Amino acid sequence: MIINKDIFKKAKKKDPYLTYYYPDSVLADQFQMIHTNLNFMMQEQKASTFLLTSPEDGDGKSTMIANLAVSMAQQKKKVLVIDANLRTPNMHEFFHTSNSNGLTDVLTERCSFHEVVHHTEIWRLDLLASGPTPNNPVELLGSKMMKNFLSKVKESYDVILLDSTALHTLPDTKLLASLCDAVILVVKNGKTKAQNAAESKKMIEFSKAKLLGVILNN
Repeated sequence: MIINKDIFKKAKKKDPYLTYYYPDSVLADQFQMIHTNLNFMMQEQKASTFLLTSPEDGDGKSTMIANLAVSMAQQKKKVLVIDANLRTPNMHEFFHTSNSNGLTDVLTERCSFHEVVHHTEIWRLDLLASGPTPNNPVELLGSKMMKNFLSKVKESYDVILLDSTALHTLPDTKLLASLCDAVILVVKNGKTKAQNAAESKKMIEFSKAKLLGVILNN
């Protein structure tokens, strides 16, 4: 993925809204292409919950989620981004919101979804931050409560994008993968080793999840 350096410099403070503020850029075109491909798959396979993950930290999956979510919202999809990275969450920083409440509060029934969901400045795009770091992230993400929650929010959104920990670091993502309709793997050009990418594919398949495709992040 090629980003014009001048555009990136100007929009740095507005990240992740590069696709929003520069709709005619090469970057926006590339995300629209990804969205178009996903749209076909959503119609054919009736999929609406997508987990984006990567082999290791720093591969750019969170940036991908943010820009993809904006692109989908621009195409009149009602989108929910869920920060399911309960260890090192950062989606609230991308969207300039608070992380004081979020997913962990919903799963532990301290708050309702409607009390903690953030309506971002992008029309049709909502964010559910991770919330306070729990003592038992693996148990929460693999719980029946999480499964029921995803089934419930499907009724209100066209597409749900989940961020998570990297595959090779913690078991959280493998649990989430089995609860989502499909998984998208983000790999970093020049950083991700072919062996790690292949191992990630096996890990996703072992969790009985559907690997929808791979995004190469330049």
